[in-house]
Parts: sequence; C-alpha cells; structure tokens
Amino acid sequence: MSHVDVHKFHYAVVSKIPESFARNAHIVNKNIPIDLNLATRQHDEYVDVLRRLGIDILELPPDERHPECVFVADVAVVINGTALICKPSDRRIGETSIVRNSLRNDLGLRIVEVDNDQAKLEGTDVLFTGMTAKEIIVGLGNYTNKEGAQCVAKAFPEYAVTIVRLPQEVRHLQQVMSVAGPDVIVVIRGKIGQECLQEMVSRATYAYKVMRVDELDAANVLYVNGLILHLDHKAIPESFPIWEAKFDNRLGLDYSELLKAGSYLTAGAILISKPSNYNKTFQTSLEKGHHEL
Repeated sequence: MSHVDVHKFHYAVVSKIPESFARNAHIVNKNIPIDLNLATRQHDEYVDVLRRLGIDILELPPDERHPECVFVADVAVVINGTALICKPSDRRIGETSIVRNSLRNDLGLRIVEVDNDQAKLEGTDVLFTGMTAKEIIVGLGNYTNKEGAQCVAKAFPEYAVTIVRLPQEVRHLQQVMSVAGPDVIVVIRGKIGQECLQEMVSRATYAYKVMRVDELDAANVLYVNGLILHLDHKAIPESFPIWEAKFDNRLGLDYSELLKAGSYLTAGAILISKPSNYNKTFQTSLEKGHHEL
C-alpha cells in the first residue's frame, strides 16, 4: 500500500448546515440559542479556508432529518485510502448513507463497515497521530466502546491502536486532545487532560511532544497542509496567547455557534490524503477559482 504525508490533505467532505440545526441539534446550554445565519457564515468561512489551502471540497447537501449532519467527521474515519464507516448514536446513524456513497463513488475509496452489532463508534473519538508514529488513539466513552475500537484496529491493521478511557464529562477524545503538528499532541491542562494524557503515554507505542492549553475548547485544533486552525481569542482568551507565542503558521476561527452544539473544529470535515498511486479526478468547487491565504 502506498503511504502519504498524513498532514497533507487533498480532499475534504463537508456538509451544509440544515435549518433544523438551530432547533434540534444537541445544544450544550439550552438557554443560549443558536444563530443559524451566523452558524452558516462561520461554517462557510471554515470551508473556504480549507479550499484556500488547496483542498478539493465535496460538499454534501443539508439533511433536515439529521440536524447534526454538519459534524460529518463523526461518521467516517479515513486513513491512507481506506474509509471506515462509523456507527454513531441512533439519532445520527442515518447520516452514514450519503457519506458512504460520497467516499465510495466520488472518491473511489475502499469502504470498510463496522461489523459488530455491539459496537459504538464516532470519528471524533479516533485520532490518527501520523505516519512517523503509525498509531491511532481511540477514546472510549459516551459514543465509542471497546467493540468500536476493535473495529478500528481491524480496519487499519498496519497501525498500532492505543485505547484511552475518557471521563464521563468528556464527549469525545478530540475534545481534550488533538494533533497540532508532526508528532505534536495538544492537550487541555488540569485533571481531565492529565488523566487522558497519562493513560495515552502509558499505552502508546510512540513518544509525542506535548503542548498544553488552558480551555477545553482550545485543545481541539485542525493541523492541515502546514497550517494550524484553532479558535479565535473570543472563544479561548487564556489559550490564544499561547498559540500566538508558539506558532506563526496558525489561524484563529470564529466557530461560536457550532460550539454551542458541542462540536469542534475537527468535526466539520473528513480530510483525505491522496495515496501516491491514486489517479481519480472529479469536478469540485476548487476548480472554479483558487484563492491564496
């Protein structure tokens, strides 16, 4: 199998936000409503940044039956030309069909299904740390169980799989831990982050460089094509200066309305690297115009 630079992405599958998002998506604080128009503008900017980074965008239509369909990365894990279709919570299982079809028919990826009826698996509980480490970290918690982690190991047998048990208050692994660069893991400070980090370190097959941030939302970043996407200063006032001081290759995004639904930057796109022997082409919005950052 041909390998690629895991942090160099060529394609992204994203979804438009349905009108039902503001009414029916999971909301962290019911007393703070979601502004649908602002959420749409914020997501459009997020997608536009990916496009300007040279990524071909496949944008799925909004699905009013599934208000959280915009969090598309929960539905599939793609590594090195293989797409594992996840088994999300019952209210979201219907999202898998359109994502599966897009990955198979538009991108020609190898599709692997979760074949265990007892499995629970959402993509933001899965963290592929890179080709150097050749390791996948899977968080076990509210949305992913041991059987789901076993399906990840079966789908990607060439990589070591490390299990991290998540505290009850953590929704997904990528809420407290994400990749901020080659072999760099960013983790939230405090008891929750330390527990997850210690468990990862005790089980992992590779030693990572660790960066700590103060707010929970600050620990979720998207490292894509040499740029770190993180939240803006309004969302992470304590951690924003850390990003400013340590990195030049970064961009802060306003994601306030999507955060209200308990989501993260990494949930908004299924990012796909093209194996060296992959020759499939398709029409995308990128071909209609290219913008430089």
